[in-house]
Amino acid sequence: MTKQPRELALLAESGRLLASVFELLDRTPLAGMSTLQIDEMVERFIVYDLQARPASKGQYGYGFVLNSSVNDVVCHGVPSRSVVLRDGDIVNLDITLEKNGYIADSSKTYLVGEVDPAAKRLVETTYEALWMGIRAVRPGARLGDIGWAIERHAKRNGYSVVREYCGHGIGRQMHEEPQVPHFGKPGTGMTLREGMVFTIEPMLNRGRRNVRSEDDGWTVVTRDGSLSAQFEHTVAVMASGVLVLTLRPDEMGMMAKM
Repeated sequence: MTKQPRELALLAESGRLLASVFELLDRTPLAGMSTLQIDEMVERFIVYDLQARPASKGQYGYGFVLNSSVNDVVCHGVPSRSVVLRDGDIVNLDITLEKNGYIADSSKTYLVGEVDPAAKRLVETTYEALWMGIRAVRPGARLGDIGWAIERHAKRNGYSVVREYCGHGIGRQMHEEPQVPHFGKPGTGMTLREGMVFTIEPMLNRGRRNVRSEDDGWTVVTRDGSLSAQFEHTVAVMASGVLVLTLRPDEMGMMAKM
């Protein structure tokens, strides 16, 4: 379950490359693009520019490079030519990348054009909740500390936390132990050890936390039709605390606050 220094270095390289994919998306005008166009653009960039492999494609029979979850879609949204992003949408783009046998996983919720203030606040709070969870990571901490930090911030701001989906260990496989819930009680759960690598990926809903799966077998939506947002990073437990392996250049300020 714990990774050796050589493995951490390879995971950090995968994470650095994946961060560059989000830099590409950051400078791409998303309004007017279909989610399938975004998927195709990301695949070209990963394969041809980064000389890496989009790890989600083919995993569990999934046919695409990324998940594109728009508005009330909580997670696992399937790219489609018929889903075109419009002004006012929010969309989570969840991407995995494998290089030299090691996988990194990250996601970001984008605001498309002019977004309603209430939707913007949900997205901002979800991002804050992600960092609340990250700041709880250190040797000797417990998984429950991460979940508690996230859930407390969500509830203080009037949002609910999806419980059916969680973070996960990652390395040579996309999904490894442990599972990392985004709710919990401090001082409970597995003790974190130096060398552990896992994702933290809270999903917050404006309404109730309940979700349902659509008939395609992938797409998960809020049961009450409310908006949902998600952010995700791959992190490593280090002797000094936590290392965010998928950190983007624009997030250096967040690390400075650790």
